[in-house]
Amino acid sequence: MDVATFEWLLTDEGRALLDAAGRAEGDALTVGATLRREHDGDRVAAALTQVELRRRAASKFGPLAAQMFFTTDGLEQATRLRVAEHRAARLQAASVATAVDLGCGIGGDLVALARAGLTVAGVDLDPVRVAVARANLAALGLGGAVEVADATLVDTAPFEVAYADPARRSARGRSFRVDEWTPPWSFVEQLFARDACVKVAPGIPHALVPAGVEAEWVSDHGEVKEAALWSGRLATDARRATVIGDGGLVTVTDSDPTTNEVRPVGRCLYEPDGAVIRAGLVGAVAAGVNGGLIDPKIAYVTADHAFVTPLARSYEVLEELPHREKQLRTALRERHIGRLTIKKRGVSVVPDELRRRLDLSGDEEATIVLTRAEGRGVCWLVRPFGAAR
Repeated sequence: MDVATFEWLLTDEGRALLDAAGRAEGDALTVGATLRREHDGDRVAAALTQVELRRRAASKFGPLAAQMFFTTDGLEQATRLRVAEHRAARLQAASVATAVDLGCGIGGDLVALARAGLTVAGVDLDPVRVAVARANLAALGLGGAVEVADATLVDTAPFEVAYADPARRSARGRSFRVDEWTPPWSFVEQLFARDACVKVAPGIPHALVPAGVEAEWVSDHGEVKEAALWSGRLATDARRATVIGDGGLVTVTDSDPTTNEVRPVGRCLYEPDGAVIRAGLVGAVAAGVNGGLIDPKIAYVTADHAFVTPLARSYEVLEELPHREKQLRTALRERHIGRLTIKKRGVSVVPDELRRRLDLSGDEEATIVLTRAEGRGVCWLVRPFGAAR
């Protein structure tokens, strides 16, 4: 889709076609053939693409998706709205009034920032994305300026905060090499001399984070979505994990109490959220449940008492089973277990392959944890707290 075709979709005639495409019933080929009787084929294709992208975008943008516009790659790279709103809330709490988005894509972060009351501007190298970002601000009744520009050449001085989400793709596809990002890591490092926030992949090595910059890992409903690097007055800790769920969000930092004590497994086993693990804050979860680690190198926590924490899933440890496959099969069959959930950490096991080899057929359902504790292989039969007995 080119800029002219997209901008036509914003006209009265284009919006009418979008509405017709959205209301039409039947498969895409049939709907497309019907609409092409009255409209140009490229415009019909663009309208049908928008309808499909809005449907897919609902998981990221909720009800706003029905009013917004997207490109395929722009939607894929856009920040989930709940995560973008958390970032915007941090800036709002820091009394930030203005921000520039250096590589704004289709404007997902601009929308969150503007909805939080900030005055925003965005730039992107792609004219289509710029047109889409402008349309999204307008569609939601939000202010903001968006222009085609090279982020590395923009004067960010008029803005309190610079935000960047470097494209992590090269000609060979997704890239984990920071020198292949757009804008490159060398430019990102320059931003850290001021108040800035940079979205990066959650797998970023801790060693790459400059001194004085806060690294925050964020998960949404159990999925680690990103890491954000905060500099200047926006950096309040070295490492932070933020977990977003139905009840809101909770955050833990390296300033919170922590324990790395290793102890035998107790009544409860806790599986920390992925953001907590990425941030290296498993010890903070252990301290929060008055427990300890099962092993210095394994991200499981144990305690004698059950606690509800959004930072970890909790299980009741029922008994220890043999961890060797043949003996484990016998133990599970003796317990009439046919449906088995396998959780593992620190061991070279492929759950689907193991489940197939175990060849269970009983009527009961169970969960086992295969891991290492105090240097030895173990298997625990567990039950999620709150599950029926």
